[in-house]
Amino acid sequence: MAGNRAQDAAAQIVARLRAAGHEAYFVGGCVRDLLLGREPEDFDVATSAPPDQVLTLFEKTFAVGAHFGVVLVCNPGPANEEIVTEVATFRSDGVYSDGRHPDAVRFSRSPEEDVKRRDFTINGMLLDPELLSARGKASDAVLDFVGGMKDLQIGLVRAIGDPGERFTEDKLRMLRGVRFAARFAFDLERRTAIAIQQLASDVSQVSRERVREELTRMLTEGHAKRAFELLDATGLLVQVLPEVAKMKGVAQPPQYHPEGDVWVHTLLLLGGLSAGSPPALAWAALLHDVGKPATFRVAPDRIRFDGHVETGLRIAEEIGRRLRFPNHETDQILSLIGNHMRFADVRRMKESTLKRFFRLPHFDQHLALHRLDCLASHGSLDLYDFARQRFETLPQEAVRPPLLVSGKDLIEAGYPPGPQFAQMLAVAEDAQLEGVVHTREQALAVILERWPRQ
Repeated sequence: MAGNRAQDAAAQIVARLRAAGHEAYFVGGCVRDLLLGREPEDFDVATSAPPDQVLTLFEKTFAVGAHFGVVLVCNPGPANEEIVTEVATFRSDGVYSDGRHPDAVRFSRSPEEDVKRRDFTINGMLLDPELLSARGKASDAVLDFVGGMKDLQIGLVRAIGDPGERFTEDKLRMLRGVRFAARFAFDLERRTAIAIQQLASDVSQVSRERVREELTRMLTEGHAKRAFELLDATGLLVQVLPEVAKMKGVAQPPQYHPEGDVWVHTLLLLGGLSAGSPPALAWAALLHDVGKPATFRVAPDRIRFDGHVETGLRIAEEIGRRLRFPNHETDQILSLIGNHMRFADVRRMKESTLKRFFRLPHFDQHLALHRLDCLASHGSLDLYDFARQRFETLPQEAVRPPLLVSGKDLIEAGYPPGPQFAQMLAVAEDAQLEGVVHTREQALAVILERWPRQ
């Protein structure tokens, strides 16, 4: 329904522009998705109207990129929300000296000239919403100057025009091409793939935030395994995540990992990520064993990775800084990596330890990562099933009960305030979580036994 409202809003904008004597069409990803039978996330409009005229034609607008010909038009939506549609003037682009944006643009009245400066043929088609309404079939309403419909039919991601020029203009397009190929299970057209391989090192010119955003989309759109195989094949992986590229060829003990090396194992985890997975979980699936290449050794009994979790945490933290993750997301990724080996001990944990384990923020993500890890290796879900059953059946008040004693109670009992209070309260809480004590007096007795008053 949301897509229909966005489509209706965009169609109204097209109608208004045409009534004022301008050409206007749907353009880009929304056209591609309509042709594929998918519901577009949003709708963009391309028009011959210059930005100043777009601004005057509609009641509420924002000139977010008027010098590039881009205006946001706001229409009323449900529940007092607005539907925002990007309206871009037909244009041709000048030189991209920063590898991301054109230094200057020239506005045009030609839709064909406009689409030929775009990235890929499957994103370079126009659609007439009036014809769509009249004929009811997207393919009967398309203006295709770049061969996008044919490439959709045969499953190719092909750069418009010369691939080297398109990627030199905007280096982010290389990552986008990989993402589109993975999302739609398409192939990269040969010349397009070769150009990415030749220019892969130029991806370093893309802002780290934009790289992170593209990689996160790859990880969470439901086709992460294919995306990272393509990143590797095009030479982009070693440029954006060299720590992950080092996983290739790092052998693992076959008794625990019959599937193969660390890279193969990681790809299998990525293959288990469903569309819409939380970004932190997806990144943790990618990085949970990132410390193994640096800690690999062959011991007399088997291959070992001593300290790989601690090493992995340092590497993942550096990746988080480099790609400028929000702190809260980095914290959750590190928590998932740092705790993923603890499931081996869940059956042997004291009740208090298990309950504290369950207190980890978003523990459902810890369970999900462990399940992916098991399915990508030995396949046994015994520990997962045990932990999930206990987690789901333990009442919240048993996992996080109201504390029986506080620092104030310790002072009243005659203990001088100090750093030992934290340990004393933790011992009392452990006894409470174990079910050994149930009252304030019993908890204080446990503390008194461990720390007799002088």
